Amino acid sequence: MPTREIASQGSVNANNASKTSRYRPEIDGLRAFAVVAVIINHFNKDILPGGYLGVDIFFVISGYVITSSLFGRPSKDFKDFISGFYERRIKRLVPALSVFVLITSIAICLFNPSPDLSLRTGLTSLFGLSNLYLLKQSTDYFAQSTELNVFTHTWSLGVEEQFYILFPFLIWFSGFGRQTKHGARNLFLIVGMLTIASLVGFLHLYPTNQPAAYFLMPSRFWEMAAGCLIFIGFQKRASIEQYLERVPPLLVLALIVGVMYLPMSLAAASTIAVVALSSILIASLKKQTAVFNIFTHPRVVYIGLISYSLYLWHWGVLSISRWTIGIHWWSVPFQVALMLGLAVASYKWIETPLRKGNWFGKRWKTLVVGGGVLITVSGGIISLGKLLNKNLYLGNINCKPFQYNTCTGVDSPHAATTPFITNSPIQRDKCFLYKGVISESVIEECKILPKSNSSPTIFVIGSSYIHHLSPSFEKLHKEFGMGIVMSVVTGCDFDPLFKKTNPQGTCKESNIVRAKHLIKEGKDGDILFVGVTGNKIDESSVNAIAEIGRTKKMNVVYFSPIPTWQRLDSAINDACYQPQWFQMNFNCSRFSTIDRVEYMNNAQYALDQLSKIENSNPYFHVYHIEDILCGELRCPSHINGIRLYRDNSGHLSVHAVKEFVSDDLITFVFENKLSVR
Repeated sequence: MPTREIASQGSVNANNASKTSRYRPEIDGLRAFAVVAVIINHFNKDILPGGYLGVDIFFVISGYVITSSLFGRPSKDFKDFISGFYERRIKRLVPALSVFVLITSIAICLFNPSPDLSLRTGLTSLFGLSNLYLLKQSTDYFAQSTELNVFTHTWSLGVEEQFYILFPFLIWFSGFGRQTKHGARNLFLIVGMLTIASLVGFLHLYPTNQPAAYFLMPSRFWEMAAGCLIFIGFQKRASIEQYLERVPPLLVLALIVGVMYLPMSLAAASTIAVVALSSILIASLKKQTAVFNIFTHPRVVYIGLISYSLYLWHWGVLSISRWTIGIHWWSVPFQVALMLGLAVASYKWIETPLRKGNWFGKRWKTLVVGGGVLITVSGGIISLGKLLNKNLYLGNINCKPFQYNTCTGVDSPHAATTPFITNSPIQRDKCFLYKGVISESVIEECKILPKSNSSPTIFVIGSSYIHHLSPSFEKLHKEFGMGIVMSVVTGCDFDPLFKKTNPQGTCKESNIVRAKHLIKEGKDGDILFVGVTGNKIDESSVNAIAEIGRTKKMNVVYFSPIPTWQRLDSAINDACYQPQWFQMNFNCSRFSTIDRVEYMNNAQYALDQLSKIENSNPYFHVYHIEDILCGELRCPSHINGIRLYRDNSGHLSVHAVKEFVSDDLITFVFENKLSVR
């Protein structure tokens, strides 16, 4: 997050900078480099894959500049010190952020039919908490879907603001803020120890919990602390600075750019490398070097000066563009111009006058008014979320989001109102229980007899993850005369060992009834269709199902885990089901797809166990539904323009089952001779 503490006066030039001033225009040049790297990465990750590391450069700069600004600053007492610090922070951060959040919140309500995630992220960003909110949502910052949240990028502001809560206390109580004899040494030692702990935490968390490593301030503290340590080291050990001055800054800058092209598998190492190189670059940026001359060019410095507003607005422009016209070679000049225009306006008319102005003469009034502004803007966002967003939305709000493409009602959002099997005596409201225990009488009502004695009966037992394949079973009945027995309970996979439980406590009882009925009614040549929710299976339970098939000489068709992935924003699904007039380039598959390798990694244990059981039991057959839903490389959300999923939970849409699964499943049944009595 490109914030700055010490601003230049007028046009900045290295040659006219005051000798006594600690302002370094080349630092603003480094900010310009960092923000440009971030923007390029956010435009197109292929051009600069590691451009996101520009944020880490900002963190180092922040630690350096904040420490520099507090060095030698006179304060009467702790109250004077802490109130002065937070007054400057409020004047620096709150005005531009509040205006950005309010305007962008209104804008996203125009184009996003379900803007709650964005609005809540924006709301929490006002109080420096958006990083924690995104972590709570289990956000993967690198997922494509995050591009549609207009406030995702404010996570870095949250990290910095939480750093600002801790850091002034370290400054004061170490003695550095009071300018005591050993204050700098104490601060160096305290921050040094915290830096080591923070870096160890980052390295520990990154492989196991990347979102926590990425979003939490404690695991990012070491980056800002690096800037602090650099400043103290230079002040107390001139030899360190003199040594680092010998390092050619052009080489360091080239290494930083090189690190930005390392693969994502080395992201943790890349972060450490960029922080270290940025620290060296700050030391080596001296006059008479080419990089210094570039970084102190007035236009480059100006980009650094407006970098805070530019960072805020660039993401909003890109995110709303992805909701509307998309990002193309021809749109980039207009989008860059809009980013710069908004950033310049924010810097000129909001940041500069309010940061430099004496708001009310007294600090406590500034603090109170700053808090009042945040509360007022928060109230406006809450009103947008609860009262106004549907009125502002420019799309067709009368079309149900789960209907496919047109408002024909083909794929209803409320499965409970849809017949379990179309045009059959079996009705969903009877045969798919949301609460309660399935009974023998209910199962008898959910039965269609085979059309001839030679036709087998299909037993469909499980949860909603077996129910959503109903069109396939319907087709087997209509075209091949097979009988059907449905016994489906929400959240209750078929488990003959009765291990499966749910909050209502109905799974065990329902499975007892279903297992008894299957054993009683199942005959030689019948088929049991069954599957499991998610990627985890209980091997003993699946073995018990396979053994029922062996004992009754029934063929068991067990569905492999359905490819699913994290979809953060329900609005993505809404937009994909019902494209709006302003969505000229809304690429649904871009925002909801995973690598097939990732699916295989998640499902490998289940697939291995199913394969082992299949090899040992001639009546047990695994239907690999991922072969239908995934290509060689990707598991997409759409195939040939057809939406594969009905919801965020991995249930397949009626269209997907009819178009892709049914015929293949029927071929599977007949090729394996499962329908022969």
